[in-house]
Amino acid sequence: MYSYTFEEKYGRLRQELIRGGVVLASIVLVGTFWFWLVEKWTFTESAYMTIITLSTVGFLEVHPLGARGRLFTIALILMGLFTIGYIVNRFTEALIQGYFQEGIRLRQEKSLIESLDQHYIVCGFGRTGRHVASEFFAEGIPFVIIDDNVEEVEEIKQLGYTVILGDATLDESLIRARIECANCLVTALPSDAQNLYTVLSAKTLNPRIRAIARASNEEAVQKLQRAGADAVVSPYITGGKRLAAAALRPQVMDFVDGIIAGSNSSYYMEEFLIDSAACPYVGQTIRDAKLRSQSGALVLAIRRFDGNLIAGPDGDTKILERDALICMGTADQLRTLNKILGPINPNAGLRLPKNQ
Repeated sequence: MYSYTFEEKYGRLRQELIRGGVVLASIVLVGTFWFWLVEKWTFTESAYMTIITLSTVGFLEVHPLGARGRLFTIALILMGLFTIGYIVNRFTEALIQGYFQEGIRLRQEKSLIESLDQHYIVCGFGRTGRHVASEFFAEGIPFVIIDDNVEEVEEIKQLGYTVILGDATLDESLIRARIECANCLVTALPSDAQNLYTVLSAKTLNPRIRAIARASNEEAVQKLQRAGADAVVSPYITGGKRLAAAALRPQVMDFVDGIIAGSNSSYYMEEFLIDSAACPYVGQTIRDAKLRSQSGALVLAIRRFDGNLIAGPDGDTKILERDALICMGTADQLRTLNKILGPINPNAGLRLPKNQ
C-alpha cells in the first residue's frame, strides 16, 4: 500500500486550507453583491451585513428584510457555518500534527540544499551508503543523500542528515541535489544497473564531478569504469583483500584503518592538489620547500598529473603543477601544511577534528 510522505500530506493540507479560504471569500462576495444588487443597499451596508451574518454575532438587520431576503440570509449562514467549520477543522489538524512547524523545517532544509556548494552527494542509504554518510558526517563534510525509500528518508532526517526523496538515477533528483556545483558523487545503490545509470547521468550533468560507484563483481567494475566512474569499489573484492591483509599484516592494517577512518586518531592522511596560482613551491624540490620542517607533516607519496605514483619521494623530487601530495601528520600539522601550500585544499581543515 502506498504511504504518503510528509511533504505530500503537508501539500494536500495546504491546498485544502487554500480551497477553504477561496470558498469563504466567494461566499462573502456572493452575500455582499446580493444585498447590494437585489436589496439595493449601499456596498458598505451589504458587506457589513454579510460579515455579521457569517460570523453569527447576533446584530440586528441593517434594514428590514422580506421573506426572500431572509431565506437567502439563512442559506448564507448555513454555507458560512459549513465553510468556517471545515477551515477550523483543517487548521486544528495542522496544529495538532505539527504541519506548520514541519513546513518551516522543510523550507529551511530546501534553503540549505540550495546553498550547498562543493558538496558531496550520496546515492542510496543502504548498508554501504549508511557508512559513507557516517564517515562524511564525522569528518564535517557537507553532503546530501538521495534515497527513494520513504521509511529510510524519515530515518535519515532523524539522524540529522540532509536528504532528498527521489530516484538517484533520474536527472531531476540529481539536479535537486545541485549536482552542477557538487564536488563528488558516491553511488551505493542496490543494483549495478542503477549505479551505472547514476554515473552516466551525473557525468552528463557535470562532467567535472568525481564519481565513485559501488559494484558487485568484476564485470560491473569494468562497465562502470567505461561509463566514466573515476573510482569503482566492490565490497566483496575489497573485503576479501582486506581480510587477507588483516590476517597476514594485522598491525599494518590497524595503523592504516586508524589514520584513514579513525574518529579519535592522533594521525591523519590528507591529499593536497597543487595549483601554480596558489602554491609558491611549484618547481622546487621537497628539500628546498622544507615542508617537513615548516609543518611537521610527512609527504608519503606524490601522484603526478599523468597518473604516475611516486611512493616515498626523496628530497630531490620536484613539486609540479597539478600534483597530488599525499601527506600524513597530526590535525594541526596538516592544517599548517594546508596554509603553507596556498591553501591548496580548502576542505582540509573541515575534514580534521576541530578539537585536535
